[in-house]
Amino acid sequence: MSKYVKELMTGDLRERLDGIQDCLLVSVAGMDANRSHRLRMELRGKQMHLMVIKNSLARRAVEGTSLAPAFHGLAGPAAVVWGGTDIVDLAKEITRLAADKQYDKLHARGGVMDGAPLSAGEVEQVSKWPSREEQLSILVGQILGPGATLAAQLTSVGGALASQIKEKAAGAEAATEPAAETAADPPPAAADAPAPEAGA
Repeated sequence: MSKYVKELMTGDLRERLDGIQDCLLVSVAGMDANRSHRLRMELRGKQMHLMVIKNSLARRAVEGTSLAPAFHGLAGPAAVVWGGTDIVDLAKEITRLAADKQYDKLHARGGVMDGAPLSAGEVEQVSKWPSREEQLSILVGQILGPGATLAAQLTSVGGALASQIKEKAAGAEAATEPAAETAADPPPAAADAPAPEAGA
């Protein structure tokens, strides 16, 4: 391969990986074309991308970027995988696909996360972490949990207080009703007294 062609390929690879912070390296050696195409389609359906790379060109393309540690000491054929919502999502999907019998040639070789290299074993560990959505769900639950408990406690106390006020008000109304009735009726003595005689 001529130097000019290598430079073109390195430039193309640099453009394709530009802005990517995390990636995984996988092996697809021995996978036939049909399965390789099917694998790419499955990944693409989840906004993930797989590209077979030449190690020396990849090292040059990512030099000085956060992806560089993934390629240090890399030997043999490899493919780079990136995309998804985050590195955890990517690791989960690669681990799931590697367990599928139709992709028995696929296995993780390593990667990079936040500028730090990952071994194949670490990729598997990352795949067991909660995804971004799960982390957000846990966080929202932790934020809303104490608030919901406090609201329930305040509502409970407020409800009990309102009930007591209602009972007191009902008792006060019951006590004033007989008094009002008594004041409205004339005294029995005055009602039964004889009328005064004329001229008396």
